[in-house]
Amino acid sequence: MVDKTVNLLVIDDDDINIFIIKKIVEKTDYDVKMLSKNNGQQAIDYIKELIENHAELPHLMLIDINMPVLNGWEFIEAFESLNIQTPIDMYMLSSSVYENDIEKAKTYKTIKGFISKPLSIEKLKELINDILSK
Repeated sequence: MVDKTVNLLVIDDDDINIFIIKKIVEKTDYDVKMLSKNNGQQAIDYIKELIENHAELPHLMLIDINMPVLNGWEFIEAFESLNIQTPIDMYMLSSSVYENDIEKAKTYKTIKGFISKPLSIEKLKELINDILSK
């Protein structure tokens, strides 16, 4: 395995879901630095700060759809307007069972897929392995 820290940004307003993802990350045995933001606006502000400071961007982002201030879709729109050239694996992570949300995720060039909550350890390992293999 490649010796690399994977930077994970979780954008979700549900503290329980964030806690679960943190526990799943710990069980992967990968070197993952996880940070969470409670809404899309906080995440956009954080990413802009990273860019301004020439800091490393997240390798993986898990984005909830339904959040206050700036929801997942609004976050994606704002993120895409930043024209970031660094590839970031971005996934919608939602409890939504609406087919239109799954289809909408496919319309964004920056979104690699739609994951239904709860995130499984197997799925997270798959996402991390995908990043490490690049």
